[in-house]
Amino acid sequence: MAKYEQQVHEILEAIGGEENVDKATHCVTRLRFALKDEDLVDTDKLEAIDIVKGSFSTNGQFQVIIGQGTVDQVYRDMVELTSIGESSKSDVKDASAQKMNPLQKGVKTLADIFIPILPAIVTAGLLLGLNNILTGEGIFIADTSIVEAYPQWAGLAEMINIIASAAFAFLPALIGWSAVKRFGGSDLLGIVLGLIMVHPDLLSAYAYPDAQEAGEVPTWNLFGLQVEAIGYQGQVLPVLFASYLLAKTELWLRPRIPDAIQMLVIAPVALLVSGLLTFIIIGPITFALGNGITGVFTWMFDVMPAVGGFLYGLLYAPMVITGMHHAFLAVDFQLIGTGDGTFLWPILALSNIAQGSAALAMLFISRNENVKGIAGTSSVSAYLGVTEPAMFGVNIRFKFPFVCAIIGSSIAATFISLYSVRAFSIGIGGLPGFLSIMDGYRLIFLIGMVIAFVLPFILTFLYGKFVAKNQFN
Repeated sequence: MAKYEQQVHEILEAIGGEENVDKATHCVTRLRFALKDEDLVDTDKLEAIDIVKGSFSTNGQFQVIIGQGTVDQVYRDMVELTSIGESSKSDVKDASAQKMNPLQKGVKTLADIFIPILPAIVTAGLLLGLNNILTGEGIFIADTSIVEAYPQWAGLAEMINIIASAAFAFLPALIGWSAVKRFGGSDLLGIVLGLIMVHPDLLSAYAYPDAQEAGEVPTWNLFGLQVEAIGYQGQVLPVLFASYLLAKTELWLRPRIPDAIQMLVIAPVALLVSGLLTFIIIGPITFALGNGITGVFTWMFDVMPAVGGFLYGLLYAPMVITGMHHAFLAVDFQLIGTGDGTFLWPILALSNIAQGSAALAMLFISRNENVKGIAGTSSVSAYLGVTEPAMFGVNIRFKFPFVCAIIGSSIAATFISLYSVRAFSIGIGGLPGFLSIMDGYRLIFLIGMVIAFVLPFILTFLYGKFVAKNQFN
């Protein structure tokens, strides 16, 4: 007999029956379903099942939170007991994508491109934080840094800086790898394309403004057409569009070139076509577009920092529900590429902390042991940057903790935005987030962390104790 036979049947009954399931798979903590009709789901009935810790729908998928370890066995039992069969994550994604509108598909594409490279970026951010601790003045020693006080540490700091900054120096190569793979092309060619765009013989994008002002931008003469010979360090949009062109060119060539000479023709032609068009058309247009987008955000946070911070702090968690938050990864990367850091990512970190504190408050006010268990574990997860268990398992489920969390997040975000707090990198979006904050802003950010930690907890606790009372137990 399957260990979770009863629970499997109860879950399937609550989501509209086995016949309502198109595809099913699982991740570390959740069952992921592509359902034929999500209107048939009985959420109350589903979340009353003892092993279910919450549920939500996003990007065309209906996800049931089970928990690490248990979800593996539940999925195996479901496959064994039903005719649903095993599916991969890509199978479920493909089935879910058919139900998405164009905006959702666009956001999903960005998520599919950026999420695979996040481990490299987060690691780089943490190592840069370690380097800043070693080289920052006044952190541990008044008016000086560790490497200045102890020169024997200088070599280590330089090595850490090189290791950490590599991911940002060659960011177009990382994006090119992931983007070309996502668009169906050869990921190796995507790496080469990204490296072409940061070739050392090109004028660095960081030096471009000064060179342009001085009238010293190098150019190529292509049959009378003057093309600027500039690189795209720290840029996102140029490599995204160039990767799309490269992948589609490769896919177009494959069935038209004999197998015997594909290796000699496809890669050179695809790279040459996409490379030329990138330098001539795609690069200049998207370079200006990317700078325009970052300029809009920079203007808002410069001219109306309180408004910008409040709105982003208020809306970030709701955007997580829809998956829209992935679109802002591109903006973060673009802002980081300017060298001035990103003012959006620190708000993300505070939002995650706020969601964790709201969930933690439920641990103290709920008398339901299942709710207390989910609240305790999910709050720790949120404090370490993974908010889905806290949001979908606790806060959204009871509504008022989610509202209290975004109130606390928006106030904390307004505070740090008034002081233009910036991060030099994307890091772990929770309590360890202070490691990614630029020198000079850490104290303000720590105060923002205290606001995001304390205020949602107090608001949730008081509302739950004196207003909601037994409505959520």
